[in-house]
Amino acid sequence: MISSDVIRGYNDLFILRILFDGESYGYEIGKKISQLTNGQYIIKETTLYSAFTRLSKAQYIESFPGTETNGRKRTYYRLTPSGKDALYQKLKEWSLTKEVIEQIIKGA
Repeated sequence: MISSDVIRGYNDLFILRILFDGESYGYEIGKKISQLTNGQYIIKETTLYSAFTRLSKAQYIESFPGTETNGRKRTYYRLTPSGKDALYQKLKEWSLTKEVIEQIIKGA
């Protein structure tokens, strides 16, 4: 299991990347993160919704009500054009981060 302290800075990247594939809602996004990591990282609900708030304020994602006919309506999220730009920036940043960490580890 990966420590949430180690991975915390990448939650926005995970959410933006998942929404790049299409709109989704909170529970489904959390489930997808767990599936993609083979259960090695489970994002806490409070962490997920804090990220939604942060990404919405930055105008990287937008929320809208679902159209379910039974039960409570879900809030869905989708990527905005500036969210796509942010995703590309975060992917570049990740690539550089990975490279720097590998250089340090190999040099030790």
